[in-house]
Parts: sequence; structure tokens; C-alpha cells
Amino acid sequence: MKPMFGRRNVLALAQVVSAPALVNVLVGFLLLASATFTSAIFTSTMAETAKPIRIVAFGDSLSAGYGVRPSQSFPAQLQKELKARGHNVIVANAGVSGDTSAAGLARLAWAIGDDADAVIVEFGANDALRGIDPKVTRDNMQKILSKLNERRLPVLLTGMRAPTNWGDNFAEDFDAIFPDLAKEHSLIFYPFFLDGVIFDAKLNQQDGIHPNSKGVAAIVKAMLPQVEELIAKAEAKRATASKI
Repeated sequence: MKPMFGRRNVLALAQVVSAPALVNVLVGFLLLASATFTSAIFTSTMAETAKPIRIVAFGDSLSAGYGVRPSQSFPAQLQKELKARGHNVIVANAGVSGDTSAAGLARLAWAIGDDADAVIVEFGANDALRGIDPKVTRDNMQKILSKLNERRLPVLLTGMRAPTNWGDNFAEDFDAIFPDLAKEHSLIFYPFFLDGVIFDAKLNQQDGIHPNSKGVAAIVKAMLPQVEELIAKAEAKRATASKI
């Protein structure tokens, strides 16, 4: 009796069986590779999402925390309050006491690193106190904001007002700088950094110029809506970048 399966039939059957098996192996490999790639993207996206939003407080002594403990400075108190409200943020202190807008412009490149997600710009007090021509201050602030715009960094601009001793013309020209630039650059704007604090002796140090820890807390509380708007812009920018 001839065997049910000859040699040729066995080989043919082996080929028929092995072909689907090979396809299954290849499909399984492709699915595994796809899953691994998707997992890597997901992990990278999650890591980016978990990374704190880094806000740089870029300004003069009002940002630096002149006369108060580091833990009571504007950046430190702002970070603490934002975290209490559920925001994953770091507020870096890039304030230097005595800085004018010109000094801020000169150190912008190294003061605001590539890891910055957003910037709070606070200058003008020393320009006003020294009677620097408002045209010079405007030009410096324009350059600061233009450089930040080139880097596509969300910005919260805080305004400053001139003291009355330089006369009405000076005050009018100086005070207009900040709202004008905020409008021109479509920035989030807080009209006056010292609003509600400057004329309250209980909220200021003995020099009557710099806020004490309670004064800083009052500024932080008042500015929170604008800062949270800034965070939302930074988060939206990061989310868009992660999709590219």
C-alpha cells in the first residue's frame, strides 16, 4: 500500500503550513514594534507633561526680594501660592537689585535660560527714581519684549508708575510705556506692580519703597489671575510642541 502522504505531499503541506505561520510571526513582530513605539511616545509625552512649568521673574529689587528673606521674596511666595492652588510650577528668581531697564536688557540672554517656559517682566522703578528719559526706558523695554517674542516665550508684563517729583510731563510719558507695549505685543498685563501696597505703611519697609513680606504677599494675591493666565499659555505652548 502506498503511504497516504508522499514526500512531495509532506513538503507541500509543510510549505502551506509554514506560510501562514510566518505571516503570523511577522504580524506579531510589527504589532510589538508598533506598541513599543507608541509606548515610547506616550512615556515621553507624559514625562513632558509632568515637568514643572518654569516661570522666570525677571526684574529689579522688587523681584529680587530686597530687604526680605529669600523665602519671602516675590518669586518664592508666588511659587508657594501657585502650588497651593494645584499648579506644577517653579518660579525662578532673576531679579537684581538696582537694575534699570538698560541693565535688564544687557543680561537678558543669560538671565533667562533655554529651560524657561514663561517670563514675568518687572522693570522701570529705578528708571523712574533716577529720572531717566522715558524715551530711553521705552526703547529698552521694547527691545526686551522683542527678544522674548523672538523666543516665543509667553510674557506677563507688570507696569510701573513715575513719582510725582519729576513733573506731570515726565509722569505722563513714563506711565504710558507699559500699557502701550502690552497692547503692541499682545501681552498679559498687570498695570502696576505695587498696586494697593505703595501707600500702605504696614505693607512697606522703612524706606517706603520696597514692600515687606506682607506687602509681597498682597502683590502675589492680586496678581494671581494674570499669572494663572500666563501658566495656561505656557501649558498650551508645551502641548502644541509635543504634537509636532
